[in-house]
Amino acid sequence: MRQAFRLTCGVATLVLAGCSVQVQNKTPDHFQVNPDIGMYPITASVTSGAMVSTPIYLFDVAGGKKVELKPDASGANFHTMLPVSCTASFPLQYLAVWRLQGVATRQKLFPAQPIMVQLTPPPLTEQAAIDTSGKPLKGLWQGNVPYKFVMAADTQITGAKIEPVSQSKADVESAKMIHIVSTFPIDAPCNAKTPVVLASKDRNAQANLVITTNMPGVSQWTTKVVFQPQPTE
Repeated sequence: MRQAFRLTCGVATLVLAGCSVQVQNKTPDHFQVNPDIGMYPITASVTSGAMVSTPIYLFDVAGGKKVELKPDASGANFHTMLPVSCTASFPLQYLAVWRLQGVATRQKLFPAQPIMVQLTPPPLTEQAAIDTSGKPLKGLWQGNVPYKFVMAADTQITGAKIEPVSQSKADVESAKMIHIVSTFPIDAPCNAKTPVVLASKDRNAQANLVITTNMPGVSQWTTKVVFQPQPTE
């Protein structure tokens, strides 16, 4: 009986009549990083031949873990939420497991080699306001400019400098009032606010803080920093 089944399946395969399963990836090739959730929707559709028994099982196996995708009511569309954090991309490869008329188990990887899903980081801090309403400490108002990195387990802010926001005389003089207190490099753990400390001799001053990092694709970043009293309620 089993020998007859195997022969039938072999012939059916040759004529494309129903022993196989095909998986089509429906997951986008890129996502905007969502560091607060750290999970991304993985979706795929499955088609099968007439000799394939249900249920069909589908897993993502590319990241070193076997994550099962759940089918919808039709059994043709599968989905899961994949936890991913502190990386610029992640691999995706499906393992389909099925049975032929409830007798023989088959499995296959789709595609043969993992595909990479790219993650786009959110922008770093673009503007920062430092409150100078209080009294200065030793003639200086001090504050932090926070940065949050989410594309690697550890990032370094390797250096920084102060530049005027424009070449006008007022902005050049204003930038001279501000200096960097922090020393470098600064280690920045993933998804943690990492401050660069500044100080100003003037209660009202502004400048650009230009940091350098070892983050791929963001070797330099500019933040406009304004020292000024904040309005009280």
